[in-house]
Amino acid sequence: MRKRTRAREYALQLLYEMDITGDSAGTVLGRFWQRRKYNPEVRDFAAELVGGTFANLTQIDALIAEHSEHWEMDRMPTIDRNILRLGVYELLYRDDIPPKVAINEAVELAHKFSTSDSGKFVNGILDKVMTFKQISVIDSE
Repeated sequence: MRKRTRAREYALQLLYEMDITGDSAGTVLGRFWQRRKYNPEVRDFAAELVGGTFANLTQIDALIAEHSEHWEMDRMPTIDRNILRLGVYELLYRDDIPPKVAINEAVELAHKFSTSDSGKFVNGILDKVMTFKQISVIDSE
């Protein structure tokens, strides 16, 4: 498995644990890395993803809520909500990750960790967020 794909899986697990327990990122990260063998590059990228997602959580959640028709954030499955958070973070804040890669990786996470319908759900919302981002860039020019 590629390092960045593994890091995304770890980041998702970390975000999920933070969401479920309400513990701080530092606490969850410390516990998480004590339980695993890991490549330092994987750990560093996962930590960047978690830190960036958490630092921008208010804006990320607002965009997800805005683009998810008939779904309240607190009614979404916890795993799907965190896959979306990670995907939106990559779309909006990581210029080193092409949008299609961010969406494809999020859809793969949904296929692996959630239900059979979650991939379509995640893809639909992230596609709307990507379109929103493109429109925002055009409007600012």
